[in-house]
Amino acid sequence: MTKILIVEDEPGISGFLKKGLEEEGYAIDIAATGNEGLKRALSHSYDLLLLDWMLPGLSGLDICTRVREQDKTTPIIFITAKDTIQETIAGLRSGANDYIKKPFHFEELLERIRVQLRHTEGEVNEYQLGDISINKLAHKVFRAGHEVALTQKEFSLLEYLVKNKGRICTRTQIIEDVWNISFEYDTGVIDVFMNSLRKKLNLKKDEDYIRTIRGIGYIADEIG
Repeated sequence: MTKILIVEDEPGISGFLKKGLEEEGYAIDIAATGNEGLKRALSHSYDLLLLDWMLPGLSGLDICTRVREQDKTTPIIFITAKDTIQETIAGLRSGANDYIKKPFHFEELLERIRVQLRHTEGEVNEYQLGDISINKLAHKVFRAGHEVALTQKEFSLLEYLVKNKGRICTRTQIIEDVWNISFEYDTGVIDVFMNSLRKKLNLKKDEDYIRTIRGIGYIADEIG
């Protein structure tokens, strides 16, 4: 049975989520503080984490960062009232896969959970782009034999571009497929992560393996 950890300090919200998700066939654990949530996340095996941002003790952001130090693959979704671009970037950089703003419809959250769980099933584990190699199972990236440390979202962005090697990936496609956001959203967040990714991979802007298609998106390709 798919097991989900909810870290939420408001009993009304956590109780509502627990009831609804259990009716959908999920096994649910609840933690009401940040410290308890981190302890459970690191000592138990979960298929997905739902984190509130503001919690007693450690924040959801703290939990996400600490979990990602040991677990690179378990999907994490923030449930939060925070929705500025700076806060969104901070959450995604900490390793979250998605976020949903309070108040929300349960059906929307349920679909986001299903999307994240589908992404963890039956995928190819190794990709190559020139001298850049990606091992999804080990969650590692190498360039010319040297390991490159990436955040969860940087890794997902690179993996997406390489999986679509030779094809233009539009900004809309990237925000929908990498961030799993299917509504109107500021795609400028992609530029922030792309700049960081290029810097870590030591890629010149619009050269080498990842190029910007002005006004459209990006393409990963091997330049002869």
